[in-house]
Amino acid sequence: MFTGIIESLGEVMKIEKDQKNIHLTIKSAISNQLKIDQSISHNGVCLTVVNQEGNSHKVTAIDETLQKTNFKDLTVGSLVNLERCLKIESRLDGHLVQGHVDEVAKCIYVKEQEGSWRFGFEGSKMAQKLVVNKGSICINGVSLTVTDVQNQTFEVAIIPYTYENTTFKTLNQGDEINVEYDIIGKYILKNSLS
Repeated sequence: MFTGIIESLGEVMKIEKDQKNIHLTIKSAISNQLKIDQSISHNGVCLTVVNQEGNSHKVTAIDETLQKTNFKDLTVGSLVNLERCLKIESRLDGHLVQGHVDEVAKCIYVKEQEGSWRFGFEGSKMAQKLVVNKGSICINGVSLTVTDVQNQTFEVAIIPYTYENTTFKTLNQGDEINVEYDIIGKYILKNSLS
């Protein structure tokens, strides 16, 4: 379980193909604190550390992950948002995030607004059912508040700190992002269909 509060940016140093899987070597400021078998959120995807050396760690993304996330677009030099799992005694500064990406959505606009930014995204019919105005959403591992919803499109506002310290500074119109919809909304929707 995560909170969507990013601890560090990681840089992809190496990508190794292994049948349908890929092994990613990530360099970051927190990599030297990680342990093998630890769960880490990488752009909102919960992955297990399989190796740790110095200021880098290695994780494996299986075919299922590659099919359902934007990991297929990662290249050497790509930045990823990193967060270690939630400690039970910690404050919940973001919202409850599982690290299970629901879908990939597309960035449809980026608007700079004199010191802040608005990012618009288009998802599937799932977005239309699960995104609510002023509700929580997790984009590339970042816990955010939805500022506007129109059918399958939704918008978030980004403050300068978040922009500078996450991958939002590299996000452009047309890019794909990992989305995890609010777990509470998913349970409510499931109960309403029963």
